[in-house]
Amino acid sequence: MQRRMRRIATFFSAVAAALLVSLSLSVTPAQAATHNPVIFVHGLSSSASSWDDWIADFKADGYSSSELYAWSYDWSQSNVTTAQQLSSQVQSVLAQTGAAKVDLVVHSMGALNARYYLKNLGGTSYVDDFVSTAGVNHGTTVAGWCRWLYTSCSEMYTGSSFLTSLNSGDETPGSVAYASYWSNCDDLLTPDTSAILSGATNVEVGCISHTDMNNDYGVYEQVRDFIA
Repeated sequence: MQRRMRRIATFFSAVAAALLVSLSLSVTPAQAATHNPVIFVHGLSSSASSWDDWIADFKADGYSSSELYAWSYDWSQSNVTTAQQLSSQVQSVLAQTGAAKVDLVVHSMGALNARYYLKNLGGTSYVDDFVSTAGVNHGTTVAGWCRWLYTSCSEMYTGSSFLTSLNSGDETPGSVAYASYWSNCDDLLTPDTSAILSGATNVEVGCISHTDMNNDYGVYEQVRDFIA
């Protein structure tokens, strides 16, 4: 009797083991979501810390620290020099992550050096999405207060030779997906529509100040969805 009970127990144990194996083979483990690394580029008189709020938001929405890169540069220098440094930063991030491309999210003057990189330094081969928030894409007369002090500010002034060259021909080159988010009450961008890029997804977000554009949560949600 005991031998029979042991055989029955052994039989059911074998059946249970087979069921577990079958289930493990039929259920695919959930894979962690992966994203393009995001490089954040700040503007005039700013630094990497201006992106702290959005980096926290991206992390809350599933991005890892190894997918988010905010960096600081000397904002007083020529945007050409910054574009060259951005090129090196992109290559560094690609090497660190093994990704094929990055996404660029920029604010204010950051749009100028990032776009120079895309247009003149081969950046379109390494960038998937480009997002401009309050980007000074066609200049601003407000830069008149600092154009005599800083090269970058002079380049940002409406009608500068830098802007004329940058905006000649195709404003959104390559296969990159471009978006520009702009406010209708941006006191530092005159006119507000300077932010609009031909060939991009241009979104008027309402009345948000220039300095709040890259920490506003509503704008963040639109940027997040665009680069997803």
